[in-house]
Amino acid sequence: MELVVTHVQKNYANVAAIKNLSFNVSQGEIFALLGPNGAGKSSLVRMLTGFTQPDSGTITLTMDGNKYSSIPSHTLGYLPEDRGLYPEKSLMKNLIYFAQLNGVDKKSAIEEAEFWLERFDILERKDDQLKTLSKGNQQKVQLITAVIHKPKWVILDEPFSGLDPVNQEKVVIFLSELRAKGMTVILSAHQMAMVEKLADRMLLMNLGEAVLYGSLQEIQQKIDSSTHLTAQFSEELDSSKVSEILADTKHSLTNNKTLELSLTPLQSINELLQRLTSIGDLEAMHSKKMDLHQLYLNAIANHGAINND
Repeated sequence: MELVVTHVQKNYANVAAIKNLSFNVSQGEIFALLGPNGAGKSSLVRMLTGFTQPDSGTITLTMDGNKYSSIPSHTLGYLPEDRGLYPEKSLMKNLIYFAQLNGVDKKSAIEEAEFWLERFDILERKDDQLKTLSKGNQQKVQLITAVIHKPKWVILDEPFSGLDPVNQEKVVIFLSELRAKGMTVILSAHQMAMVEKLADRMLLMNLGEAVLYGSLQEIQQKIDSSTHLTAQFSEELDSSKVSEILADTKHSLTNNKTLELSLTPLQSINELLQRLTSIGDLEAMHSKKMDLHQLYLNAIANHGAINND
């Protein structure tokens, strides 16, 4: 089972929402769609779900020996940007209703609802009106409606919205369980730390175009060939001495005893070590990769600069 998007374009009036976009999503992976507001993510999701069609290019889903031009509704669980539950109804009535809309019989719907409500620690609230729950607990019910019918594909728009850090971690576990059950998850979110934990691969969009695509490791290697180091000293450093000795090396003092450094591929770590020991008593040094949050910010800034030239 694989979803393949090939050279897709979508225009609205004089606005190009999607520009020559190509990528694929494999069965059983968590695939993240990233990008700022207006990047084209919503336009893409509408085409993936069949609500709209590409102006050019193709979307092909190969599944169970058949080919589709979008994800069939009976195989899809969808958490939309605009939520749509019934606040005056109980949690259980909401969940049973949406399960039956997707072809689940009432007995199975109750069993699935109770299973997921217990997983999210709100089973005791099952007969309460939805509106009496906190925003975070309402979000949990929204998530359950997307998976209660055991779809093969799940598209989740901002699943971490309204959740505190503890419940964000519960959603991370929830999404990992979906993957373990064989569901394919397409995830759109702005919480880079959560995405970094979860996503097998990702697509970063901006202005309707693909900016970065692949696993986090592949993206890190592609976008940043520098070596990033943190050096910790036992005593406070003389900033003027640091600037003089490291004049040809990108660096910053994060506090009086810690240096952040970036080396180009042509610069030697051994030679750098000699210079660092001349600055002060070097206590520890370790390397680090640029995290997804910083990669995201840098990529969007660079892409915006190119498009504004």
